[in-house]
Amino acid sequence: MSDPVSDSPRAAGGPAAGFVPDAVSAALPALFISDLHLSEDSPATVAAFIDFLKGPARDAGSLFILGDLLEYWAGDDDLGAPFNRRICAALSELAERGVLVFFMTGNRDLLAGEDFALAAGARLLADPTPVSFGSDAAPLLLSHGDALCTDDLAYQAYRRQVRDPAWQAGFLAQPLAARKAFIESLRLKSEAAKQEKAMDIMDVNAAAVAELLRSHGYPTLIHGHTHRPARHEHLVEGRRCVRWVLADWKGSATWLSYDGIRLVPHDGGGH
Repeated sequence: MSDPVSDSPRAAGGPAAGFVPDAVSAALPALFISDLHLSEDSPATVAAFIDFLKGPARDAGSLFILGDLLEYWAGDDDLGAPFNRRICAALSELAERGVLVFFMTGNRDLLAGEDFALAAGARLLADPTPVSFGSDAAPLLLSHGDALCTDDLAYQAYRRQVRDPAWQAGFLAQPLAARKAFIESLRLKSEAAKQEKAMDIMDVNAAAVAELLRSHGYPTLIHGHTHRPARHEHLVEGRRCVRWVLADWKGSATWLSYDGIRLVPHDGGGH
């Protein structure tokens, strides 16, 4: 089901269409998803994802996954697990049909690397990444979104640690079973910590958003992470910028589409 709310990046005050330095080139129409948190414990969401890949995604030129596709990823040496093989195979099948698949790691699947991307037929994206769709479409800026939650000082300290290459190398050197056990304990601690934090602390910081928009030429921004789907407007140095927050998946598909003119949210229904 298509939501009637739409948005034009160009009309919203984003940069003029055309070349953007260091931008990733992609094809239209483009679809954007994030925060699916797929696992064997969420069969309805997994089914919605498979149906999405076999349905709306097949008509896309590009599919962007902006983090937390999976509930967790312990390392690319876990590609042999049946569930992981199933998810990667479904994405690879979409890529083989000619759809460009792009993947940006989130906080749950930040250890997904080149082997994962190869198995999924996906191209890894840095966070943030500007994307260009040709001379007739306004470019967009993409992020997972957690780097913008700067009021959560404890989380930002954790984020810096786990994204440090030396820490990751040491962690990945541990046996897979030990990594999975550590991640499971970390997930439990994270859920407990969330109950003690004010909701506003876990949302994006306005100054951090403004600085990101300013540093990239006042684009339209798309991100996930906060599980607070909405369309926001920001006035940055007299420029009106739009920020779209993607929804998390809870048994049904939800995505944002872009035809080069408008951004439109969609809800595919549940199972």
